[in-house]
Amino acid sequence: MDYSDEELRRKAEKRAEEKIGFYTHFAIYIIVNLFLIAIWAVTGAGFPWFIFPLFGWGIGITAHFVSAFTGTGFAERLAEKEYEKLKGRKT
Repeated sequence: MDYSDEELRRKAEKRAEEKIGFYTHFAIYIIVNLFLIAIWAVTGAGFPWFIFPLFGWGIGITAHFVSAFTGTGFAERLAEKEYEKLKGRKT
């Protein structure tokens, strides 16, 4: 299926927004977790409790990365496949 320039521009803008969203999320993740590590260090550096939010949130960051950088292509391919299936049923 060929896309018009306008459709390609919309797709490119959507992908760019998804990537910017990931970069923003990742920057906040780094800042907040550095702050938590600093609190841990200043309050006596006992049990490293900061690892729980670090790893838990890290799972979310990983999923966001996959979605922003690899998931888009997969979703588009799947949507195109479904479109072709539906199109074939109507004829």
